[in-house]
Formats: sequence, structure tokens, C-alpha cells
Amino acid sequence: MSATTQIAAVPTTARTRRIWNATWPGIMAIGIVLLAWQLLWLTNWRPHWVLPDPATVGAELGGMMLDPRFWQALLTTMTRGIVGFGIALVVGTVLGALVARSRILRSAIGSLLTGLQTMPSIAWFPLAILFFGATEEAILFVIVLGAAPSIANGLIAGIDDVPPQLQRAGHALGARGFTLFRTVILPAALPTYVAGLKQGWAFSWRSLMAGELLVVIAERASLGAQLSNARAFADAPLLLATMIVILVLGMLVDAAFTQLANRIRARRGLGTVRL
Repeated sequence: MSATTQIAAVPTTARTRRIWNATWPGIMAIGIVLLAWQLLWLTNWRPHWVLPDPATVGAELGGMMLDPRFWQALLTTMTRGIVGFGIALVVGTVLGALVARSRILRSAIGSLLTGLQTMPSIAWFPLAILFFGATEEAILFVIVLGAAPSIANGLIAGIDDVPPQLQRAGHALGARGFTLFRTVILPAALPTYVAGLKQGWAFSWRSLMAGELLVVIAERASLGAQLSNARAFADAPLLLATMIVILVLGMLVDAAFTQLANRIRARRGLGTVRL
């Protein structure tokens, strides 16, 4: 092997090792869950038509992937999630910026935001259905109410943690008003803000699933409606397969936010402290 080939092989080996180190804990966790599931199935803890084995659910999941109706349901659910989270992002960011920079607003609605954040999203649906009926607007209404307070509180906490010395330095360099907020305060608050976005997505995803279970719109297939139908017809394999899809989707989006947060931390020279 030539020296050039050896040098090229070193980064490849290091990259492979990093990928393996990042993936093997997840693979092991999945294996443990599947093993526990299989053992639980063998004990007949519940009838097999209620708790099918992993192979049966896996076969159902594979068949579901070949069904065009599943992809239509997935598209509907993801569209609702993205639109609802996008609205919550705008509302939460604007609200958080205003509250953080105004003592009057902070005194008036600061604690209200925390109260809204802790309120279960399912409690909003009777009011949403009363306002909008069983429509898309009712689902979006609850998604926004579930996610916006978390986003706003994340931004408020990030702004509160910006060092005063940094703001004074921005003033000294001529930054005022919105320019100071955009170029100094917001970048400094970005890590905590991203953490709020991550939490906001978790709230919006849970609100969406609750909404699709409660508000089934005719001729609009969705993952929530698929869950409801599987429960109504006692189709346990379909029910569990759909739950796995919902879990994986939530984990993928969470991983994207985690990756974004890690990149921000890395750019600032911050890393994981190993003890």
C-alpha cells in the first residue's frame, strides 16, 4: 500500500469509527426493546391478537409502506405539523422578543406564558372545536397554543442570559434598537432559543397527534385517523406499526434540532465535557 493510500485510509477509518460510535447505542437499545417485546409475547401476558409479536408488526409495517394511502396520511400529518409549527415559530418568536424587552409585558403576561406551556394541549380541543368545528383550523389552533409558549419562553430565557457587557460592547460599536437585537442579542441567545424550538416541536407534535385522534376530517387520511381506525377495528398490528412510525418521525426531527444545537455549540468552542 502506497503512502498516499495509507493517508487517505486514515480519515475514512476515523469517519467510520465516529459513525459506529454514534449508532451502536441506538442499535443496542432497539435490540433490547425487541427482545423484551418478544419475551413478553411468549409469556402470553396479553392475548396475541391484542399484543402481536415483533415479526407480525414488522410485516404489517412493511406492507403499510407499500400502501399509497399510508403515504397520503403521512403527507397530511407532516403538512399539518410543519404549518402549525411554522405559525407557532413566528408567534412565539415575536411574543418572546416583545416580552423580553418590555418590563410591562413581562409583568403582564410572563407568568401566563408559563401557565399556557404547562396546560395539557388536549384541554384546548373542546374550545377549538367550539370555535372552528371539526376542521383543519381547530387542529392548527391547538398546535400553535401548544408550541408558541415554549418557543417564547426559550427566547426570553436566552435573552435574559445575554451578558450585559456584550450589550454594552454593541452599544459602543453603534448598534441600537433592532440592530442591536439582531446582531448582538439574538445571536447570543441562539443556543437557548434553539432549545426552546426543540421543546416547542415536541409540544406541537403531541398536540397534532391528539388533534388527529379527536378531529377526524372526512376524506383526509392522517396518521392519527389511522390510529383511530386501527383501534376501532381491533387491528393491533396496524396500531403498533403506526405508533412506531409516529415515534420514528418524532425522533428524526428531534435529532435534527439536536444536530443544529451541537453545531451552534461547536462554533462557539463549546463541547461535551467528559468526566
